[in-house]
Amino acid sequence: MGKLRLLATSVLCVAALSACADEPTTPGNTPVPVTPSSAQLDVLFDEAARDYGVPAGLLKSIGYVETRWEMVRGGVEFPGQEPAFGVMALRGENLRKGAELAKLDERAVQNQARANIRAAAALLASWADAAGVGATDVAAWGPVVARYSGIEDANGQAHYVHSDVYATLNRGVVARTGAGNVLASVMPVPVTAKFPLPTGGPSAAVAPDYPVSGTIWRPSPNYNARPTGSLGGVQMVIIHTCEGSYTSCWSWLTNTQAQASAHYVVNESGSEISQLVREASRAWHIAATYDCSLNSGVKCGLNGYSSNNFTVGIEHGGFASQTSFPVGQIDASARLSCDISKAYGIPRDRNHYVAHGQLQPYNRTDPGPNWPWTDYMNRINSHCGSTPIAAIVVDNNNANNNGSVASFSSSATWQVSTGTAGYYGSNYAFASTQPISDGATFSFYLSAAGARTIDVWYTSGTNRSATAPFIAYNAAGTEVGRVSVNQQTGGGAWRSIGTFNFSAGWNRVVLSRWTTEGYVVIADAIRAR
Repeated sequence: MGKLRLLATSVLCVAALSACADEPTTPGNTPVPVTPSSAQLDVLFDEAARDYGVPAGLLKSIGYVETRWEMVRGGVEFPGQEPAFGVMALRGENLRKGAELAKLDERAVQNQARANIRAAAALLASWADAAGVGATDVAAWGPVVARYSGIEDANGQAHYVHSDVYATLNRGVVARTGAGNVLASVMPVPVTAKFPLPTGGPSAAVAPDYPVSGTIWRPSPNYNARPTGSLGGVQMVIIHTCEGSYTSCWSWLTNTQAQASAHYVVNESGSEISQLVREASRAWHIAATYDCSLNSGVKCGLNGYSSNNFTVGIEHGGFASQTSFPVGQIDASARLSCDISKAYGIPRDRNHYVAHGQLQPYNRTDPGPNWPWTDYMNRINSHCGSTPIAAIVVDNNNANNNGSVASFSSSATWQVSTGTAGYYGSNYAFASTQPISDGATFSFYLSAAGARTIDVWYTSGTNRSATAPFIAYNAAGTEVGRVSVNQQTGGGAWRSIGTFNFSAGWNRVVLSRWTTEGYVVIADAIRAR
């Protein structure tokens, strides 16, 4: 194989310099190796390229696009997708064929960097030989690179070849270990792939719900309408990883065969975001009914309903097993999440920005243990120009309330007691159940309209109502939600009763007495967050 002409121009940096867009960020900002292997990947890439007649820069560029040169152990994110392994993200039949061609054990290809790179090189070389592509004609490898992507969509293939792999080869990239040693590098090579750009293709329009530079509208057919009413309102954001590259992710989710989708996909550097489904529609990004016990008891009123009904799904190019995530990707996703929070009044906390694996723990782990949640939430709040939306607590004792935003009122029929332990603040109010319009009213003021989760606090006992009716009203007096709470159990703690859309001004949560007679209802405190 002839030597490639290398230009000593500027290169992109992966891990070493804080000014680089792809600088990995990790919990606590602790530097970590890009791969667990202690050997320099450059040596492994060069060896495999030489032995199998594959252009070394191209081999490295494919690995960088697929995994950022990490030894990943992929999971299944989408039905029918086999997991990816190693620096080259080999999966399924490609992994098996590559191992056979390189005369390697499949387990070694899955778990060892050298074996993984050699299997990928052997596979690429076999395809190039079949296509009559010479080792030194780097431009002619475009169709081989497209085949390696596993992408069927012509737009996706073109993007993978031109915008991902050959763009990496054109500009160059360097990765360093946590100690600052060069792990792998691609020197810039000015070459254009001999691979056709597709005719037609997706609209160049920006994302309709997030119309900023760097976003693209790539509509997916895989969605349906959200339920009507509060059940279909956007109340939460679910964070995913694609378990593959950005381009393979959006190109699959826009395919009818996928029967899956997400609202957004964020690329690895944060330079591009694809919107696939309108936020007002129900994307198919999580295969789990909601269980509030997996989310600190928040939104228990949604238990048993599909989590797709009331969430926005954000996929990210990458893997749950990777050791770090690029700063650019985290920041771009945080900006998007801030925009969604503002649009729907979503509280900016970890109960409303939730991991896919948290809500679907039986077969998903993404975005993985190294997703930098603290950094991510801090960035969301920073881009929103605020600290997290403050909760408003309304106690039954107005002496404990901030009168500018919280107030309690009830008739003289309601009595005050400290007889049962576990009350919030100074005491609690109670009244007997009977068919009478005489509720206890918790009022709270919002400067702007938005969704708020309502938590209630009460003391429990056998004489309490099992169907205590809490009714939420907006500032115009329109009912926006109604929930029955079993006050015989679960007292002495905050208990979420649901998320409702409130308006600017004084909103109310009323505890009614109108329910099964022979019991009492407890008005202690509510929290709007």
